[in-house]
Amino acid sequence: MDELDIDVVADVDLDDPVLVEGLPGVGHVGTLAAEHLLEELDAESTLVRRLYSHEFPPQVSIEDGVAELTCAQVHAIEVPEGRDLLVLTGDHQAQTNAGHYVLTDAFLDVAETFGASEVYALGGVPTGELIEEYAVLGAVSDEHLIEPLEDAGVEFRGDEPAGGIVGVSGLLLGLGKRRGVEAACLMGETSGYLVDPKSARAVLEVLEELLGFDVDYDSLDERADEMEDVVSKIQEMERQGSMDVPSDDDLRYIG
Repeated sequence: MDELDIDVVADVDLDDPVLVEGLPGVGHVGTLAAEHLLEELDAESTLVRRLYSHEFPPQVSIEDGVAELTCAQVHAIEVPEGRDLLVLTGDHQAQTNAGHYVLTDAFLDVAETFGASEVYALGGVPTGELIEEYAVLGAVSDEHLIEPLEDAGVEFRGDEPAGGIVGVSGLLLGLGKRRGVEAACLMGETSGYLVDPKSARAVLEVLEELLGFDVDYDSLDERADEMEDVVSKIQEMERQGSMDVPSDDDLRYIG
């Protein structure tokens, strides 16, 4: 296998598509949001690309006893009443700084192949504490993109997230800008302690308004309900002072 292999699984014609990235990061917010999109719009979804790289961990996933080499996947979704989507998912990000650049360039290459000139990276931004109201923070590749996002409820807070955006989500903005691609990162607030379906829903609701698709949230809400017991236990530990709070370095945004 080469250092980077892109398997062409299928080709489809899309109408003004948008790349939506949901790789693992804080709270798995982006991953949950992207996977929920694929689950809810499965009938309109087609796997179009698999990307294999030496930069991914040396492992395989197992499903029903069958091994599959670690990869990133791109699904095309033809949205009946909205813009078509290219949804990027995967179980891992690159393991090196150089690898993040190589893979992000490859993701943008795939997007351009399908005519996408706009990108939304999805992720979480850690607060370091449990929260009730889930705001969505934004970052963009160009200032003119701020106003429409603010109209959709996205907040822009000076230098937040502290330390910037590390990983594919950040590079999609930076490298995308150099290519003339309009890119935005939507970051749902999350404690940073655990998988956060509520934050994923907050991000998806913003994206839904921006792009015009329509999804049901029942299954995501069920996952959120399953986390309530965990949250309750964490809150009890905080009250008793027995919980180790992560440091700022531990909670730096990686998306």
